Amino acid sequence: MTEKDTYKTIDIPSEEILFKDKNSKFFGYAFPVLNEEDVKNHLAELKKTHHAARHWCYAYQIGTETILFRANDDGEPNNSAGMPIYGQIQSFELTNVLIVVVRYFGGVKLGVGGLINAYKTSAQLAIENSVIIEKTINIEYLITFDYKNMNKVMRLIKKKNLNIVNQKLELNCQITISVRKSEADLIYNLFSNLFKVTISAI
Repeated sequence: MTEKDTYKTIDIPSEEILFKDKNSKFFGYAFPVLNEEDVKNHLAELKKTHHAARHWCYAYQIGTETILFRANDDGEPNNSAGMPIYGQIQSFELTNVLIVVVRYFGGVKLGVGGLINAYKTSAQLAIENSVIIEKTINIEYLITFDYKNMNKVMRLIKKKNLNIVNQKLELNCQITISVRKSEADLIYNLFSNLFKVTISAI
């Protein structure tokens, strides 16, 4: 069995969705994120947009091999908001994603069951309103060689259709390539076998 080297995420932020229950309004959003800084920025923006709201509940998951996740109830009863939102991230098998549900209280308490349902549904609608894409898990390698060995390196890069991330072509050349995880060992070995060429994982 080959190791899975793809993951699902969303490409661009979703359009805002609105779910209503007993006068409470729940606005759902999905954002692509790469780190906790992205999460903070999106939350800060939403708090400006919805400054009159009562709760800004959210969950996120970041990473493909080492997973970082958090679920936040933001003042709602324990596990009635953050975890139902996170459950939807898991059920759609997404990562590098932040789901925020902003609640305006409508004067009628929904109870824990009602809250779980409202947050879960809002998160689901936000995800369904997003474009889900599949990406490959890639490994970056630095290839180092003398300028005179350029041709054989470039020939191999072209033959294997490799993605060059950046390059510095001087007397001592350095090229950074991005390789799909399932092909990484093969590519590493090909370059390791080239005379006077070194390759190392970044």
